[in-house]
Amino acid sequence: MVKLDRLINVLGGYGARLVCAPRSRATELRAVALHDPAEQVPGGDEVLLAVGVDGPRAAEVLAETSAVVAVFRLDEIGEEALSVARERQVAVLLVDPAVSWGQLAGVVYGLVLEGRETEAGRGPTDLFALADALAESVGGPVTIEDHRSGVLAYSQRQESADQARLETILGRRVPEEVRRELGERGVFRHLAASDEPLFVEPSGARRGRAVVAVRAGKALLGSIWVGTPSPLDGERQAALVQASRTAAAHLLRTRASADLERQVESDLVIGLVEGQSDVATVLSRLGFRGDTFRVVAVQAHNQGEHDSAALLVFELATVGFGWSRPGRSALFANTVYTVLPHEDGESAREWVRALEREMPEGVRVFAGIGGPAGHDELVDSRREADESLAVHGAKPAGSPVVVYDDSWHEILLRRLIHVAAGGRTPERGPVAALRRYDREQGTRLIETLRTWLEVQGDLGAASARLEIHPNTVRNRMRKVTQVASLDLEDPDTRLALVIALAAQQQ
Repeated sequence: MVKLDRLINVLGGYGARLVCAPRSRATELRAVALHDPAEQVPGGDEVLLAVGVDGPRAAEVLAETSAVVAVFRLDEIGEEALSVARERQVAVLLVDPAVSWGQLAGVVYGLVLEGRETEAGRGPTDLFALADALAESVGGPVTIEDHRSGVLAYSQRQESADQARLETILGRRVPEEVRRELGERGVFRHLAASDEPLFVEPSGARRGRAVVAVRAGKALLGSIWVGTPSPLDGERQAALVQASRTAAAHLLRTRASADLERQVESDLVIGLVEGQSDVATVLSRLGFRGDTFRVVAVQAHNQGEHDSAALLVFELATVGFGWSRPGRSALFANTVYTVLPHEDGESAREWVRALEREMPEGVRVFAGIGGPAGHDELVDSRREADESLAVHGAKPAGSPVVVYDDSWHEILLRRLIHVAAGGRTPERGPVAALRRYDREQGTRLIETLRTWLEVQGDLGAASARLEIHPNTVRNRMRKVTQVASLDLEDPDTRLALVIALAAQQQ
């Protein structure tokens, strides 16, 4: 059953604003009602769609209803109406007037009336029927794509399709070189700004195409493409425009369904990686088979913006309802956790690389991959993924994804450094004494000691790094032992010095 919180979150993706929330967001929704001035205003556990209600009449409608939430297609609502809503315990959502009531009703009905867990493999089959019907009407092959040029559906009729269209269908997305050319020809700029169909002239081996945007209000949901050697005439163009409106309703319902599936999936995955679930049962519900998994932690930064980039990562990681995908994901704060059925780290690395390739230019992806985990070790793999993510975030741009198996030593050292740095900085002791001596005498004992430890006491290697004579290194190390009273033959002393020096570099 869908709760008020879920409705608010989904409609928020279409520009809806919650302006009054006197009800618990955990309140369940079981029905949808349209405002009808000839009937008594409904109440109970319903969502009221206030069709045809303007600002001045909002207070009157709210005074008569006892619905859980009322949805208005308005930019603003008066204080009188808000006061009535608070008194009547009715949540109020305002939706951008650019979103039609037909589209809005499709989302709300889809959420409330189909608000149940669905199979993760279910796809938008009704879009295929729409593509077939449009292909018959316009006499050419049809593809329906999302806003990132991923193929959602296509017509059975593809006999006149060129190679680019066939590659698009087989690869389930438009080839990158075709996307680049369409971008240079201004096709995507047209789709972003106009609802009018556009004829794309033939280019080389690629035949002509007619394309129209699929839009919900101002938001671009996708596009419909028709293979045609010349611009569509009036009747066929009208059929394409009508199909775009029908596709918008389908895509909104599909997105609502996908949102529900994502929420169910996210809750299950969070339970897994936090150790709060019956692991075997949850893995089965998520469709996993096998005994070994890895947890991947992913963050993304877009010019300092973390939250929106994390939402994009989550959408990309969970795209594919109806298509196959290996992992199951959850969004927690600004980190996406994905459970992959991979025993080897390279397969998990390739999954991250594929995710990176889908990200827009300018977005930097950070990722950490936990070690292989059995059913009772997923919490450990999640912790390892978090620590690997922290290591990757500290590396230069372009560094490969960090896999725990390969970087456990860096992670262990970071743990020790964190503990050392979190305590009281010693005002006495060997490192403090050496720093004081360097400051007062202008020497380089700390630098020499760090280098000597890094090369494990090899005087030749230390002198090469420091670009000084080995005897100079030997003399400096003798001075180190005198100033700091150190026994450098003791392995515990050397280990403690490595940690102390590393902690003070942070």
